[in-house]
Amino acid sequence: CSGYSLLRDPRHNKGLAFTDKERDAHYLLGLLPPSVPSQELQVKKLMNIIRQYQVPLQKYMYMMDLQERNERLFYKLLIDHVEEMLPIVYTPTVGEACQKYGSIFSRPQGLYISLKEKGRILEVLRNWPEKNIQVIVVTDGQRILGLGDLGCQCLPITIDVGTNNEKLLDDEFYIGLRQRRATGQEYDELLHEFMTAVKQNYGERVLVQFEDFANHNAFDLLAKYGTTHLVFNDDIQGTAAVVLSGLMAALKLLGGTLADHRFLFLGAGEAGTGIAELIALEISKQTQMPLDEARKNIWLVDSKGLIVESRKESLQHFKKPWAHDHEPVETLLEAVNDIKPTVLIGTSGVGRTFTQEVVEAMASFNEKPLILALSNPTSQSECTAEQAYTWTNGRAIYASGSPFPPVEYEGQTYVPGQSNNAYIFPGLGLGLIMSGTIRVHDDMLLAASEALAAQVTQENLDNGQIYPPFTNIRKISAHIAANVAAKAYELGLATRLPRPKDLVAYAESCMYSPSYRNYR
Repeated sequence: CSGYSLLRDPRHNKGLAFTDKERDAHYLLGLLPPSVPSQELQVKKLMNIIRQYQVPLQKYMYMMDLQERNERLFYKLLIDHVEEMLPIVYTPTVGEACQKYGSIFSRPQGLYISLKEKGRILEVLRNWPEKNIQVIVVTDGQRILGLGDLGCQCLPITIDVGTNNEKLLDDEFYIGLRQRRATGQEYDELLHEFMTAVKQNYGERVLVQFEDFANHNAFDLLAKYGTTHLVFNDDIQGTAAVVLSGLMAALKLLGGTLADHRFLFLGAGEAGTGIAELIALEISKQTQMPLDEARKNIWLVDSKGLIVESRKESLQHFKKPWAHDHEPVETLLEAVNDIKPTVLIGTSGVGRTFTQEVVEAMASFNEKPLILALSNPTSQSECTAEQAYTWTNGRAIYASGSPFPPVEYEGQTYVPGQSNNAYIFPGLGLGLIMSGTIRVHDDMLLAASEALAAQVTQENLDNGQIYPPFTNIRKISAHIAANVAAKAYELGLATRLPRPKDLVAYAESCMYSPSYRNYR
């Protein structure tokens, strides 16, 4: 292609980093200033620019513009400065970006499949220029973080069935299908056509990651396609795996086994019940007790109070396994005082619900109360890190879904952990792909949790951190991928044979490298 075209292809553009030889060979002479900086110097310059922006959304937009201009430089910058940049391209800033997507939209990324394309989804998939697709992340935009229905505002594949969000329907800049959200048979038929077309176009081993579907659809889709496709729900399974990992690491501070602890959840949707089920599966695996028995030390509170046996008939199907024998309890504080949990987990999507009274109650009967305020974005977190440490006199072990800065309390610095799904889904996906796995098994999620927990060092624990530093995410992901792949081979679900001798090294060799390629 011509030099001019090369500069406008984000996958091949290197900006000023094209060498003199490359400029001569690819018709770039005169199209660039004479300087030839290294990729490292380009990253340094861009970080200087990004740090000048005061508004996180502006940083997000700059990063998205960079991705559209120079893909490898985008990923190089992100990898080299992952702890600083992750809150910009992921939670919490991405929540605001989703809410304002129609206003900040400049160029399409990924695919948009709406009800208008019903009957033509295979044709839509074939319009995408890349043919070697291994992972698809799909959303219908109904439950973005804790922000609710955002319609056609997620990437890379959005299934647009309309929106019930009045603000979006009235927004002149809204870019989605301007109609009420489809449900029932119309919705099911569109999703089934999509799942069928995905397998037909990309084969048996393409991983479909469901993201931000509303509770009822999330559980139904996972149950329906879990036996016929390679599917994974990040909100149910990814959240569960990363939280279970944090619990495993925290046991080194708390003592005992998972079976020795009592768990109380605020929130009984896909995240809450998904975490609860994976905890129960791990307890059952460790103790050999029946799954129903393992569930008995796990309690959930929803909008109507503690989930108990007397409410069972009116409960949604995914809540029924958690309806235990107990008198009705209306408030979280009452539930804390009755159940006396050692672990309090928030997945409610409602901010500031771990009140001072609730946290102080946890501290009154636990030497080291474990408090996980997991709802995103930051404004929806059940309590802040500062509140958790202050209200427990510095005794809490705390982690959140969105990042909080270190807290100074009575002369000591506390570093809160972040229970971030980004710890799990890259490694899990890589493990599934590199082994050619055809179905996701619960044991693979447990394997991912165990691998992540194993990366937590004594130094991390001494600082009260139950997750490893995110700067090591590529090493962490390689170990998670290796553990997941090993389980896939053990279960007979892997199709890439023979099995590599060193799965960690093989995982590292499969990872994307953002370094520039040399052009002849």
